[in-house]
Amino acid sequence: MSLSKTTSPTPAASSLSQTDGGPYLSIVIPVFNEQENLRALHQTLMPVLDGFQKPCEIIYVDDGSVDESLLLLREFQAQDPRVVVIEFSRNFGQHAAVFAGFDQARGQIIVTLDADLQNPPEAIPSLVHTIEAGYDVVGGWREDRQDPLFRRLASKVVNRIVSWSTGIRLRDYGCMLRAYRREVVEQIRKCSEISSFIPALANTFARSIAEIEVPHRDRAKGRTKYSMRRLIRLNFDLMTGFSLLPIQAISTFGLVVAVLGGALSVFLFIRRLIIGPEAEGLFTLFAILFAFIGVQILALGIIGEYVGRVYNEVRKRPRFVIKTIYNTDRHPPR
Repeated sequence: MSLSKTTSPTPAASSLSQTDGGPYLSIVIPVFNEQENLRALHQTLMPVLDGFQKPCEIIYVDDGSVDESLLLLREFQAQDPRVVVIEFSRNFGQHAAVFAGFDQARGQIIVTLDADLQNPPEAIPSLVHTIEAGYDVVGGWREDRQDPLFRRLASKVVNRIVSWSTGIRLRDYGCMLRAYRREVVEQIRKCSEISSFIPALANTFARSIAEIEVPHRDRAKGRTKYSMRRLIRLNFDLMTGFSLLPIQAISTFGLVVAVLGGALSVFLFIRRLIIGPEAEGLFTLFAILFAFIGVQILALGIIGEYVGRVYNEVRKRPRFVIKTIYNTDRHPPR
């Protein structure tokens, strides 16, 4: 295991303990149409939990699955009281599912994990041990990714955007295999905005952050839930959700273009006085005009993203709607 230290661990926060008889570790797993992977995932998770020799819980969040995923999850819950199943009324997205899991998690350490088995559950102890060493947030770093080329390229773009927006450089913001201290999760839960990228949000509250190398497997069954359209949507959310730099950059670029355009106009006016009317360079001017129009449309689109986020927030609609929680002592948060 290789460890990339973004900040130093916090010695005062290195001690962790169970409170009120609650679990030491909570594992939050969003699920959307993963019936082909769930049984193998659950069978792999059980030995991992048993190895901690401390109270643990698994929180599955069914994000509006239309296959047999919910039936399998209910079967797991009926067999093991450590399992909590949250059923959404419809599909609200991966990050909304993680938020719902955070609301129900009672552990001192909370780990998030995808249900597709690309990140093996066997890596969870490494994250927990790093948290115990004094870090607030520990992220997984998929060194040898088995995803298609376009997914890897899109991930690089996301990592650069998030690092630029948050000021915290990490190699892999897109890896869902991450661990958080309870204090960080409590701060995340206080954030009410609808569109939130949890890894970046957590880093704004964490004092000490680390990354560790984790294995990555090819998806054996099922299809990825992140299409190119959703990845583009995620990039826009990241740009507009954590910084004003995009709109400030466009404003600065617009100022530079205006100055250059004014200088070009003066040059053409003087040239006309000296040489007289001419038709040469007409297509060059058209090309410049089209470039400026493209910049204006881009600027309008970025402004529209910010306005759209404001519109979504002022409506005060819920981030998710829980239909049922399958556990005898759990209730939807009010």
